[in-house]
Amino acid sequence: MQKQQVFNPYLPSWEYVPDGEPHVFGDRVYVYGSHDAFGAPIFCVNDYICWSAPVNDLSDWRYEGVIYRKRQDPGNPFGIRSLYAPDVTCGPDGRYYLYYAFDFLGEIGVAVCDTPAGEYQFYGKVKHKNGKVWGKKSGEQFPFDPGVLTDDDGRVWLYAGFATKVPFVASRWHDLKNDGGVVMELEPDMITIRQEPKLLFPRKGLEGAFPGHAFFEASSIRKVDGKYCFVYSSENNHDLCYAMSDRPDGGFEYGGVLVDLGDLYLDGNTDELHAKNYLGNTHGGMLNIGDDWFIFYHRQTNRSSYARQACAEKLRRRPDGGFYQAEVTSCGLNEGPLRGKGRYEARIACNLWSREGTGRIDGPSPKKRLADHPYFTQTGRDREGDGDQYIANMQDGAVAGFKSFAFDTTEKSLRIEADGSGFFEVSPDESFGELWASVPAGGQAPFTAKAGTYPLYFRYRGGDAAAFRAFTVE
Repeated sequence: MQKQQVFNPYLPSWEYVPDGEPHVFGDRVYVYGSHDAFGAPIFCVNDYICWSAPVNDLSDWRYEGVIYRKRQDPGNPFGIRSLYAPDVTCGPDGRYYLYYAFDFLGEIGVAVCDTPAGEYQFYGKVKHKNGKVWGKKSGEQFPFDPGVLTDDDGRVWLYAGFATKVPFVASRWHDLKNDGGVVMELEPDMITIRQEPKLLFPRKGLEGAFPGHAFFEASSIRKVDGKYCFVYSSENNHDLCYAMSDRPDGGFEYGGVLVDLGDLYLDGNTDELHAKNYLGNTHGGMLNIGDDWFIFYHRQTNRSSYARQACAEKLRRRPDGGFYQAEVTSCGLNEGPLRGKGRYEARIACNLWSREGTGRIDGPSPKKRLADHPYFTQTGRDREGDGDQYIANMQDGAVAGFKSFAFDTTEKSLRIEADGSGFFEVSPDESFGELWASVPAGGQAPFTAKAGTYPLYFRYRGGDAAAFRAFTVE
């Protein structure tokens, strides 16, 4: 039973943990991820941290502190290089092993600890039997984004890889290849390659690539009903897809999309300029607790790819044992919809678009200039304060959507905390065919909702740009 409601993002407003890999160790869920910084000009500038929650209450997240520092890697004594997208497994010896991509240098580092969230110590780099570090020989596949599984029989499988259209890094680092996702078996020492890397998931343009959803990055691996479930980010970059097999080193068949940042593919829409949220990279893994399955992923904030936040959604199983695509929501880990009463921060919006639509924040779109679009941001510097995140630059026609709320009565009032001279139209319909309220920015108005479970969409009308901070249903 949850002690409180939990929202997306599920960590505090000032926390930026992308690439989240959730694992159950003992009676707690531990999330391992990269560590962005608000306002940073590049990815992952902070040290690794960990958050955990009881398996029976995914609203009660606890900060475990710094578990591994960038400068602990011997190749990074001054902490200049970033550490990307880690994963953790409990090895056959009962110790916990953390695997990470060492910047874009083509190495997979390994750290070890006696406890899931203690202070990890550098252990070494994934290497061949001859002692050569994987990624230091021309022609090898580029080591990146490790995902690791200690199987039921004690065998250890490491998945990794990158799939850029051109070898933008490989040409500088020993002429490495970027052909896609690979798998290898490790020795019981957790660091020496027993079975050499084998290409399993070819990139777009190569034979065997999954049509329309070829592997790009973000390897993650789980067991589902005895089968091997590989989660990855596809050529589209803003979705997490999966493939399943009866064995860990081959035979994978494409299963579908698990989640997409803009809810593309759910209704047949594939137009990035009309996604339901701004698009960028995402990365995450699956969590199983009892009969429940979740997909963890991250969203973009601050009009950049360098301040990403942890989100999660509940998955539904298909009759064939696979998974349906999850809708992006404001209440992913909550036990059902949010209460249709109380104060909610605007930062938990799961949908956001401008009058011009959306698009990619790290590409040639969105339409016109980023300055024309709303975005999530915060006051203060990185990791300062709490509850200070909001939606900035809500210009005329911009929409913020929240999913979903359970309303038990119809007559209410709605108060909006926003800086702006205009007003907000409020509707359960993203096309605003039905209006439940019209509320001045910074004001209050009657609110007539239907009894039942509904999303809420807020559309700003005004000649200026509003800063949308919160709303309260009373």
